[in-house]
Amino acid sequence: MRVIKVGLMRHFKVTRGYPNGFFSSEELMEWVKEYDASEIEESEIDLGGVDWKTCYSSNLSRAEKTARRAFDGEIILMKELREIPLSPFFRSKVKLPLAIHLLFIRLAWLMKHPSQSPGKEEIIRLMNETLNRIIENEGEDILIVCHGGVMMFMRKELLKRGFTGPKLGRRIEHGKVYVFEK
Repeated sequence: MRVIKVGLMRHFKVTRGYPNGFFSSEELMEWVKEYDASEIEESEIDLGGVDWKTCYSSNLSRAEKTARRAFDGEIILMKELREIPLSPFFRSKVKLPLAIHLLFIRLAWLMKHPSQSPGKEEIIRLMNETLNRIIENEGEDILIVCHGGVMMFMRKELLKRGFTGPKLGRRIEHGKVYVFEK
């Protein structure tokens, strides 16, 4: 059996960037909308020396534009590869730094708080189903362009399926292909 490669690539960096200062949960959600609509900063792409045969991408514009720069053929856009949604743990006018908002969201997510939907189990199920659909084309090298959080879950699922590949680290690089082999 031929070795199959799956490349995971995070979209290019967005121009909107992360906010500084203090802001309410409502302002956090406004920033998320701006981030989702933001343009990208294109950069060089190292495809890892692989001639990718198929490309799947999140249907958010930053991922789609990155995929179009990385892959010349048809790109299969999937909503299932979209960024894991941020949802404030509580709605408040109290202004907090981004790191505190994200800490509360992460804790609420880990504690399975109802404010966090989809939850961890739902995301794992979705990643499994999505990966099943993507790697049905056994024997083809597949490029997946998505988002940092999705990549972390995809990596875990690929490892469970017998793939080997690199650690992603705390900061997943934009526009870099992380290659997994089986």
